[in-house]
Amino acid sequence: MPKKVVPEAERRRRRPTRQGVVLSEKLIVRTALRMLREHGTAGLSARRLGAALGADPSTVYRYFAGLDGLTRAIGEELMGRALDSWTATGAWRADLRSLGLAIHASYLAHPQAALLTASRVTGRPREIEVDETILGILRTAGFDDTDAVGVYHAFIDLALAFAALDAGALAVKDEVRAADEDMWTSTYARLPSETHPHIAATAHLLADRMNDSAYPVVLDTLLGRAEARLAAVRGRAGKGGGA
Repeated sequence: MPKKVVPEAERRRRRPTRQGVVLSEKLIVRTALRMLREHGTAGLSARRLGAALGADPSTVYRYFAGLDGLTRAIGEELMGRALDSWTATGAWRADLRSLGLAIHASYLAHPQAALLTASRVTGRPREIEVDETILGILRTAGFDDTDAVGVYHAFIDLALAFAALDAGALAVKDEVRAADEDMWTSTYARLPSETHPHIAATAHLLADRMNDSAYPVVLDTLLGRAEARLAAVRGRAGKGGGA
C-alpha cells in the first residue's frame, strides 16, 4: 500500500538536513530538476534524491505520493515558471503567443524534465492557473465557450507537443545532436537533382531552417485561424446570423 502523504503542516522538518537546509516541496522539486538535468530520467530515484538532499529517501514520500506525485509537481513547476515570466497586455492574440512561447521556453530550459512531464496532466494549482488564464483570454476576447475550449485544446497541446519534440533534441548528447544537425548539409545538400530534384532545389533553405523549432510558425498559424474564426462569428452576429 502506498504511503500516505503527510499534510504540509505536519511534515516540515524541525531540524536541517545533513546539507544544512530545511526541506520543502519547492526544494525537493528544484533538486529533482537538477538531477534530471545531470543524470536524465533514469537517474531520478528516491534513493538518489534523498542523497542529494542529505535526507533519508523515505522523506520524499512524506511530501509526494510517490515518484509519480513528484513528476506532477515538476510539471507544475515548469508551468508556473512560464506563467511567472509572462506579462499580459490585453491584446488576446499577442498574449496567447507570448504565453505559448513562455511555456515552450520553460520546458526547453529543462529538456529531461520536459520529456518526463509534457504528456502529463498534473491537476495542481499552477497548471490550473495557466489553464484558467488561457481560457480567460479567449472568453474575454469574445470566443464562445465551444470555440474557446477548441482553441485552448489546440493551443496547449501544440505547446507541449513541441516542447517534447524540441526537448528530445536537446536531451541527447552534444555530439549526437551535432551529427543530426549536420545531416542537412552533409547528406541532404549533396543529394543529386537527378534523383531528388525537390530536395536538391530547396537544400539551402532546409539547412537554414530545419535545425530551428517550427513552433513559432505553427503557433502563428493556429492563432491566425482562431482570429479568422472570431472575425467570422462577429461578422455573422453583426448581420443578425448565428454562429
